[in-house]
Amino acid sequence: MSRTSPAGPQRRPRPAPRPGRTPVRPPRRPRWAMRAVTTLSVVVLASAGIGHAVMTGLDSDIARVDAFKDMKNRPRAGHGMNVLLVGTDGRDKITEAERRAYKLGGAPCHCTDTIMIVHISEDRERASVVSLPRDSYAELPAHTDRTTGERHHAHPVKLNAAYAEGGPQLTVRTVERMTKVKIDHYLEVDFTSFMKTVDVLGGVEICIAEPMKDRYTGLDLPAGRHEMTGGQALQYVRARHVGGASDLGRMQRQQRFMAALVARATSSGVLLNPMKFRDVTRAVLGSVRADRGFGTDELLDLGRAMRNFSPSSSEFTTVPIGRMGYAVKGIGSTLKWDPEGSEALFRALRDDKPLSGRTGQPTAEPKAPPAVRVPVAPDQIRVQVENGTDTSGLGRRVDTALAAEGFRTTKQPTNAERPGAGRTVVSYDPRWDRSAKSLAAALPGSELRPVKDQGAVLKVTVGSDFKAVQKVRAEHPAQNETPDEKVVRGDETGCS
Repeated sequence: MSRTSPAGPQRRPRPAPRPGRTPVRPPRRPRWAMRAVTTLSVVVLASAGIGHAVMTGLDSDIARVDAFKDMKNRPRAGHGMNVLLVGTDGRDKITEAERRAYKLGGAPCHCTDTIMIVHISEDRERASVVSLPRDSYAELPAHTDRTTGERHHAHPVKLNAAYAEGGPQLTVRTVERMTKVKIDHYLEVDFTSFMKTVDVLGGVEICIAEPMKDRYTGLDLPAGRHEMTGGQALQYVRARHVGGASDLGRMQRQQRFMAALVARATSSGVLLNPMKFRDVTRAVLGSVRADRGFGTDELLDLGRAMRNFSPSSSEFTTVPIGRMGYAVKGIGSTLKWDPEGSEALFRALRDDKPLSGRTGQPTAEPKAPPAVRVPVAPDQIRVQVENGTDTSGLGRRVDTALAAEGFRTTKQPTNAERPGAGRTVVSYDPRWDRSAKSLAAALPGSELRPVKDQGAVLKVTVGSDFKAVQKVRAEHPAQNETPDEKVVRGDETGCS
């Protein structure tokens, strides 16, 4: 049994050096280096411990939703993590002063204005964000209406109607069915969590090339660089009545803002500071709904992954649109996805590949001729079609083709009193001459014929010279524009 002195264990005596050899002492590390290594080790261990400690218990702040209950026939799992991010208009915890300042009055409808798939690569070094337009043509699977309890058969809708009819679960089912991408987690963010997140980060910097003013949200910004608070940022991403009132333009602004948000989070030390990370997380979690599997461990994994992110490693795009103004009876004008382009995009997500490197863009058909620019957007023009020929069904065909380009046709074409028209004629009230020019551009070779006091509805008399409806777009580049399919990196959207 060994003995120890009061001062501690006895040290063994060092062996005597061999004769003829000079003793060699091991090199001594500088004391400052030893202290630095020790301090760093303590900090790393403490941070890891604190990181989990401060996050533990925050699960109780999350409102839970069973977004995957009893789901069957789901897509096979890919690589990486896919989060369906849904933005709603919830505002229950916003103060009365904030409601007035940012024009958030009225009762929320809890509608989905924003739908995105956020893909985190398996190596946790890349984030890909794909926006799904809320007016996308979709087909809901058979389901039970969450409000009325009524059983519905499969039927066509606009994508955002999935949430209204069946909540998060039907939204996930519909998105998976359309994209064949398996959704791993569901996050639902409202106005409150959005504003708080921006404020906790200390604001987000956005640069705009032209002045932006939207009386519906109160947004009023001159061109230039802006440091936005949570409320101002909410006005920016909600604005729809700027840039030609395009919802696709609003999605591009949302993508730009998310890129700026990533840049602020990764450059401000939030992700390296457990306490700051907790504050940001707490601000978000107090106003979100998430699936039951999204908890503390997932948040920590996401935080650790984002430490490797930079604006250049985040990429944003919108699902390719093949047909604007796709008219559906009882639903209205929808956006039809390009089948080959969207499949290539979602295949890249499933295979965990960068979006900018995807292949398989539409090649089956020759490239359509460019759209003609017109002074008035088609969705502002009301049209009555009549068949001036003996060709049965020609009026219906022209009505459908004009509606597909966004014109507000009556959907009730008639036959002309005197058939045998050789030339297509656009009859119009002179007060709507700009609208008439826009409609005539969609009917190449047509004759413009002013008719005093005809009113706001323009009339097309289809002649035997009709061949096809020409694609047209409003002169403002952001209005009724098919979204640019190119992928934009986060560092391409920041302030220069």
